[in-house]
Amino acid sequence: MDIRIMQYFLAVIREGTISGAAEALHVAQPSLSRQMRELEEELGVTLFERGNRRITLTEEGLVLRKRAEEMISLMQQTEDELSQVKNNTTGTIRIGAGESWAFQYIARVATELTHEYPGIKFSVKSGDTIDLMDELGKGLLDFALIFSDHDPSIYQSATLPGADIYGVLMRKDSPLAKKKSLTMQDLLNEPVIISRGAQKHFSSDEVLSKLNITATYNLIYNASVMVKEGMGYAICFNRLINTSGDSELTFVPLKPEMKIYGKLIWKKYQVLSPAIKKFIEKINVIL
Repeated sequence: MDIRIMQYFLAVIREGTISGAAEALHVAQPSLSRQMRELEEELGVTLFERGNRRITLTEEGLVLRKRAEEMISLMQQTEDELSQVKNNTTGTIRIGAGESWAFQYIARVATELTHEYPGIKFSVKSGDTIDLMDELGKGLLDFALIFSDHDPSIYQSATLPGADIYGVLMRKDSPLAKKKSLTMQDLLNEPVIISRGAQKHFSSDEVLSKLNITATYNLIYNASVMVKEGMGYAICFNRLINTSGDSELTFVPLKPEMKIYGKLIWKKYQVLSPAIKKFIEKINVIL
């Protein structure tokens, strides 16, 4: 398997037919068909269900599509890194981040860096810790802002200042909105919306298993819309949703207070591009 064949494979999926892919790639259709058959023979699997008007992937084909996308992404990232080394401080820094008030520190550093080095760009992906750790491990991200433990033998880290505090997002006309703080017990008879991260942080709380969890989320904005529509109470970090003024929502902190500090992590023992080195230097200045 080489990168070119992976690009051809993804083109077949994208275009839906061998003929459409051949036209898009500017290659002969018989040649492309032969290369797809040889790929199947090399792997010892069937990648396509033939006979339909459009290409349908087998289970093995779905697995290869995911890996092929990762291979192409890594190739593009490698080209970017080589370009950065050649051209000194240019290129794209890829950051995955959980939603947090602490992201302001990353944004501040990114702003300073782009002003000093206009050739540096940033690509930011929002997600939860589980997904971001997976992509960081595969080399698809340069950094990840997470809110859980990590393996210090694999990753370096910088703990960002300022903590996020867990609480409950609800409508202002909700019965619980009058309370100054809430316990998990207060939520026992209510519909609850929760993230995977919050489930992990509260896993030791015996009440968690008794909650009526009606929905889960990984992006708080979508959860806030569900709360606004009356679907339930969302357990989340503070300062992520505007609850001031005419907002229909309010935030009540949980008691006992739970503070979570975000950690920016990156892989150890890797060659760092000049742009990434500058970013790390500036992050360390704010700590």
